[in-house]
Amino acid sequence: MQVAGEGVEAAPSAAVQSPETYVGYRRGERFASPEKLATDVPWTYRAPERLLRNQWALAGSWKIGRESAVLETAGGQIAFRFHSRDLHLVLAPSKDGRPVRFKVTLDGAPPGDAHGTDSAPDGSGEVREPRLYQLIRQRTRVDDHTFEIQFLDPGVRALVFTFG
Repeated sequence: MQVAGEGVEAAPSAAVQSPETYVGYRRGERFASPEKLATDVPWTYRAPERLLRNQWALAGSWKIGRESAVLETAGGQIAFRFHSRDLHLVLAPSKDGRPVRFKVTLDGAPPGDAHGTDSAPDGSGEVREPRLYQLIRQRTRVDDHTFEIQFLDPGVRALVFTFG
């Protein structure tokens, strides 16, 4: 009997060159926003013009804690330069449980056929519960790409990127 997982349960691609990456300051690495990472206080960040492979950045007002970063105001973004077939991000909705809408881009454009199970071809989606969200699933040759997610509502909590 052969088992073939789908979505986030699919076997990882052999082309993964991006490591699990935490957004909180306790285990966070490769943070590339020009502003120094401020811990446990709201701070406004900017994304650099260019990210190197496996670097990530925040844009907007975020409060970075030990395990996660919480978006203080609508419009905040996270960018990641990655090399893998799939990009996942563990997210949780705002404290009051309201869904948080988002828009994903891949190299500055809607993901189209490269959308994940939790994002539409136009990049739209919602964070409704705390869990792993599959945001990108490339169906063509794997290469370096820049992923960006913009949150249209405040309060989202971002925890960790994983790749497959």
